[in-house]
Amino acid sequence: MPLDPTKYADWQIAEEAEKTMKKVYQLGDELGLEKEELLPQGHYVAKIDYKKVVERLKDAPDGKYIDVTAITPTPLGEGKSTSLVGLVQGLGKRGKNVVGTMRQPSGGPTMNVKGSAAGGGLSQCVPLTEFSLGLTGDINAVMNAHNLAMVALTSRLQHEFNYSDAFLEKIGLKRLNIDPNNVEMKWIMDFCAQALRNMVIGIGGKMDGFMMESGFAIAVSSEIMAILSVANDLKDMRERMGKIVVAYDKKGNPITTADLEVDGAMTAWMVQALNPNLMQTLEGQPMLIHAGPFANIAIGQSSIVADRIGLKLGDYVVTESGFAADIGFEKFWNLKCRMSGLKPHCAVLVATIRALKCHGGAPLPVPGKPLDPGYKEENVPWVEKGCENLIHLINVIKKSGMNPVVCINAFYTDTDKEIAAVRRLAEEAGARVALSRHWEQGGDGALELADAVIEACEEESQFKLLYELETPIRERIDLIAREVYGADGVDYTPQALEKVKRMEKDPEIQKLGTCMVKTHLSLTDNPALKGVPKGWRLAVRDILTYGGAGFVVPVAGAISLMPGTGSNPAFRRVDVDVETGKVSGVF
Repeated sequence: MPLDPTKYADWQIAEEAEKTMKKVYQLGDELGLEKEELLPQGHYVAKIDYKKVVERLKDAPDGKYIDVTAITPTPLGEGKSTSLVGLVQGLGKRGKNVVGTMRQPSGGPTMNVKGSAAGGGLSQCVPLTEFSLGLTGDINAVMNAHNLAMVALTSRLQHEFNYSDAFLEKIGLKRLNIDPNNVEMKWIMDFCAQALRNMVIGIGGKMDGFMMESGFAIAVSSEIMAILSVANDLKDMRERMGKIVVAYDKKGNPITTADLEVDGAMTAWMVQALNPNLMQTLEGQPMLIHAGPFANIAIGQSSIVADRIGLKLGDYVVTESGFAADIGFEKFWNLKCRMSGLKPHCAVLVATIRALKCHGGAPLPVPGKPLDPGYKEENVPWVEKGCENLIHLINVIKKSGMNPVVCINAFYTDTDKEIAAVRRLAEEAGARVALSRHWEQGGDGALELADAVIEACEEESQFKLLYELETPIRERIDLIAREVYGADGVDYTPQALEKVKRMEKDPEIQKLGTCMVKTHLSLTDNPALKGVPKGWRLAVRDILTYGGAGFVVPVAGAISLMPGTGSNPAFRRVDVDVETGKVSGVF
């Protein structure tokens, strides 16, 4: 019997369930994989040789494609990953051949406030420790490949500063005239380290590097992580790796990783990382874990490679887009589906009473502090007011041509009247609605959700993109701001306006998709504004070019590519039993 999630922590539930986990060869065999297509990484985790699987199953039909997204969350998260795992388990209970695809969690939130994103309660991806603490090393490969580009840049700056053209030519280098004040990239690490956001490097003598301003971003914001998410195969990844813009020269021309002759070596670090990772739910359904970009500062999707494999092996594939539908689903809709050519059959919009109360007037939750008592007491007016955010995002999903299934991710403190209010308002907005108690009951608690999704997948999808790539960049940003966020328009800083005008004159940049950077805590660029704010304009302060990933990246508001660690981080509660090696406290 599984442990009671109201009495035990997630890591305790996972540890108990791991005693009866399927070993990877059994899991792979049940999924339809051949033995040589599995690359075991211990007894319970394996990489999948994607190239062999794709070649063997190239003529097999695809299964149904389902995306899980959410309403605008509180800082505590609203159980989107838990709902994905619960839905996979529910579909499994209905006898469906189902595969889940999820992102690998970053060490930043795992060791900070939000947790590892493995799910929770009786709907988790296991083994939890391996999932949460590095898995098979994909993020480490991303860090090495990314930081190698920074090594190439900074060493080149040093050598060009210290040596003559004649000497550079003698060793086969052409002077690139890199502008140290116009560097696009920073270093990366996979923790939330606000002290490293801004720094000066190269302090010392001329052999200690070129002195310049620099800093760190979190690993999952790296363009290389985005490339891992969208690359179709190794050839595609290799081509993309050479298009990464690292800096600009003194005339404003881009300096790429190919110019630095580092793109081949960067790809070498990523060869094994291109193979997705095979894990399982608490109830034994297969999960493909691959790539881990955040949605507020990156594309926010698991990999196209994992989805393609899942769609060939399963009758249903359930994937997930990071954060809320205004961010994660918009990028799934207009970036991932555009790049993959895959068309989804259903979108699941996760909502919690807790988040709806937050949008309806309840005091804002503060990570690390006790939740206001009002969140545990019945307050239907708060819930009804908060449903404005839910209805707005139902309408966003409808603009993609799909009707969403609203999943009420039930907490045991929710009341019947609060749940009834959500159901009534969501149905009036034209959505299917399902109450799901997967956190408490696992797959058995997700049967209503599974049935609603099965029904929705039988409808003919009218999926369509919001914009075409021929649409000028500023028009696209305006479309996203108005049609998805509900803004009245877009304002640019002088720096951002200068950049976007230059980009619009470059036919190669014009072909890139648009990947917005914006807070996940509000439809606006101000995280304090809840619900569906009116009478506001999106403030774009910068625009980056991710030539390898294939994105133009407008940055709105004060969001940082390096989050900060809070005053009560999760690492305070993580420890190891020195006799058994078992890790405790990961959630």
